[in-house]
Amino acid sequence: MDNISSRLPFSYIPIIAGPTASGKSSLALEVCRKTGGVLISADSMQIYKGMDIGTAKDSKEELSEIPHYMTDIVEPGTRFSVADYLIKCYEVIDGAISSGRLPVICGGTGQYISALYYGIEYGTDDDRIKNAVDLITKEYEEKGIDEIYSRLVSIDPKAADKIHPNNTRRVIRALAVSEASDKTFTDKNEASMNNGPRYPFKIFMIDMDRSILYDRINRRVDIMLDQGLEQEVRELYSREDIDKSSTCFQAIGYKEFKDYIDGLIDMDKVIYEIKLRSRHYAKRQLTWFRQMGEDINYLTTASSSDNAVKVIEQIR
Repeated sequence: MDNISSRLPFSYIPIIAGPTASGKSSLALEVCRKTGGVLISADSMQIYKGMDIGTAKDSKEELSEIPHYMTDIVEPGTRFSVADYLIKCYEVIDGAISSGRLPVICGGTGQYISALYYGIEYGTDDDRIKNAVDLITKEYEEKGIDEIYSRLVSIDPKAADKIHPNNTRRVIRALAVSEASDKTFTDKNEASMNNGPRYPFKIFMIDMDRSILYDRINRRVDIMLDQGLEQEVRELYSREDIDKSSTCFQAIGYKEFKDYIDGLIDMDKVIYEIKLRSRHYAKRQLTWFRQMGEDINYLTTASSSDNAVKVIEQIR
């Protein structure tokens, strides 16, 4: 672990985590304003260029006010793993610290945040695992995810408990690792944390009533539609250079438009599905972070300014 306190007036790097629409970005921006910090995204969909409205990227004004990193770094359709994220994120963190600025991590992708916080190391898959991924992928394309997920439940229940069956790519890889290697996916992940985190991180999450969060999600979807989400999605679907099975098309706010664009459903159904899936996603995010237990520092006030003061006090 790098001792950042020797190079910065802080003992910890803050990670502002939590569910969608909880106010993470506002809090992270406020921490940056008060410390002269830079904002580093931990969002697996904000990495894609051109997917701005549906992934709730910060405004042009906010982007110009505070340096932002790990957004708009790859074209839609590009494969981008957690290992890829860590490589680039560590480079940004190192650069910020070298320039005397506080890195402020902000996002809701649990895999990214857990990988940083616990110092998970991702090695290269050997041929056995790669072949298993290919075989299970073909099986999924022919039969669907149910049988594959059931096998994961049987061989590695801990992994199955953490991976939603709709996250087919992770289900397939977890099963491939468990079936084709001498360790389960869970055992391999636990072994990958032996060296610990590269930097001392502290995680903060805004805690609010579930009904308030869901209301914020519904209102955010309405705002996105007013901002031109439909046109953004149409432009993405019109690109012939992107494989339609790519991860970017699985983003909530984008995949719900497919049947609408094909003329199979109306806009009311699209809006309903985006709001519903966003609420379900928020619930899964909350479950992920709460499973981290005492590693989460909860913030109970709705004021970004007050919360920023609390964050700064705790990272000194």
